[in-house]
Amino acid sequence: MRDITIAKSEFVPDQKAITKIQDFQDDPELFRYCSLPQILKYVECFTGPNIMAMHTMLINKPPDAGKKTSRHPMHQDLHYFPFRPADRIVCAWTALERVNRQNGCLVVLPGTHMGTLKEHDYPEWEGGVNKMYHGVRDYDPQQPRVHLEMEKGDTVFFHPLLIHGSGMNKTQGFRKAISCHYASSDCNYIDVKGTTQENIENEVKEIASKRLPEAVGITFQDTWAFRGRLVKGEKRIL
Repeated sequence: MRDITIAKSEFVPDQKAITKIQDFQDDPELFRYCSLPQILKYVECFTGPNIMAMHTMLINKPPDAGKKTSRHPMHQDLHYFPFRPADRIVCAWTALERVNRQNGCLVVLPGTHMGTLKEHDYPEWEGGVNKMYHGVRDYDPQQPRVHLEMEKGDTVFFHPLLIHGSGMNKTQGFRKAISCHYASSDCNYIDVKGTTQENIENEVKEIASKRLPEAVGITFQDTWAFRGRLVKGEKRIL
């Protein structure tokens, strides 16, 4: 994924243009992160013994190009997931270098993991917003928040209903992190039609049909089934 501002202004085929590498589940070196015992011993507390890696990301927040597009709007990860229950899903997010407010650390709203899934859409930001960076509609910026400043190797685990985002990178360096969303293989896929998730379903299917025009009739569920990979235990439903 490329930052919208950088991609439009200059094409630099290196870390200056790339904001994320997603779905690295088939890369042996990167996927080692997802199976680290130090990570899984905590993940299993949420998912149980049958663990699937459902969404993988190598995140590289570049220096902001001046339009504040390196920000990530406040959102809930469950907005993107057509599987439940939410309590059997967890994200592990590990800093690959020092992360602070200057380079755009994570920002969380404590306690929101006990709430409900909110309606999401693209925020109306003057500088634009990166593809698929949906945010909570009617987000109140006055809500109490916590900035998660982290050292290299620090890891945070969070629930998919937790409202979180990140600020822009005001430095000339690159804020790097690696993450994986895990789910119990006993989770069930759900139909999101008629729900607040229908807009992300439509967007994902549109992207999939452009990249794989031969895959007629691909579903939202399919796009997740393709990227899921068993990490531990038995593969059951997911």
